[in-house]
Amino acid sequence: MSTISEVVDSLENRISKLLHRHQKLKEANLNLESQIQVLKSQQNQSYSEIEDLQAKCNSLKLANSMLGSDQHKRETKLKINALVREIDDCISQLSE
Repeated sequence: MSTISEVVDSLENRISKLLHRHQKLKEANLNLESQIQVLKSQQNQSYSEIEDLQAKCNSLKLANSMLGSDQHKRETKLKINALVREIDDCISQLSE
């Protein structure tokens, strides 16, 4: 009989340890999920900052080329031509 009670005690002890370990793993998982959310938020913020900086860089390139800089003249001409085409399209739509 004592061996049965020892086996039961051993099983209870193991189950208790497993439950404790399970609880710790659940808490660790929650912490990791919250860290993931924070990192995703930071990543999205970084992406939007990169887009803003790229837009500013393009604006600066355009401004430099308009001020007489030899760099990016072709890009500026293409941009101006595109704007002129858009204006022509708008005028033609208004005249219809």
